[in-house]
Amino acid sequence: MPKDTAVYTHGHHESVLRSHTWRTAANSAAYLTGHLEPRMRILDIGCGPGTITADLAELVPGGEVIAVDADSGVLERARAVAEERGLSHVRFAVADVHELDHPDNSFDVVHAHQVLQHVGDPVRALREMRRVCRPGGLVAVRDSDYAAMTWYPSVPGMDEWLGLYRRVARANGGEPDAGRRLRSWALAAGFTDITATAGTWCYATPEERAWWSGLWADRTVASSYARLAVDGGHATEAELRGIADAWRAWGECADGWFSVLHGELLCRV
Repeated sequence: MPKDTAVYTHGHHESVLRSHTWRTAANSAAYLTGHLEPRMRILDIGCGPGTITADLAELVPGGEVIAVDADSGVLERARAVAEERGLSHVRFAVADVHELDHPDNSFDVVHAHQVLQHVGDPVRALREMRRVCRPGGLVAVRDSDYAAMTWYPSVPGMDEWLGLYRRVARANGGEPDAGRRLRSWALAAGFTDITATAGTWCYATPEERAWWSGLWADRTVASSYARLAVDGGHATEAELRGIADAWRAWGECADGWFSVLHGELLCRV
């Protein structure tokens, strides 16, 4: 396997898309949206099911959005979202962030949400994002940091989940603690004008806890992540079922709280 490739740990099981389709520009790209102008041209890398893409497109009604993903199947979901919202200025294509099929200086904004944690060479990916961004434009990236995720109460099995996920992700060629590394990677990629911030997701209401715990319980036993964990010798099916039960137990805690930390960068080209 070339060093710039990695296996996408999550896959596109329904439990994964349940999470990804919840994402919006407001809850996942607020650090960027204030910098958008109506006629900008945006490249959205790793667009997944396209909910953030559609929100970005609505903020540039006189511009254009090119949304790309490595998986052709999930792009069909993204196209449907754009069509449902009447967004005719969005186009979709399969692409590899390490080798983007666009000329130099093609976009005003290059955006990637939760992408760099899943690639084999994030510095090369950032260099490529910089190449296709015009001088004065912005490269915007946001990634979670698994080691910084925190929750209450301490339900038995939850620590095992975190350790297992980080082992599986790294075995697949990714870096689950990407959030804290974004600035370092950007500097290595040649960026000098970098604004680094942090953002969070928080799940605390009964509805939020049920949703978050349920999707992770299902993901732990039924997604590509579950198959990779077992096939890679990281866990048994019985151990995965135990972790799924821990997620459900946490979700039932009346005082439950879970926070996801993200690193964010705006890199001026």
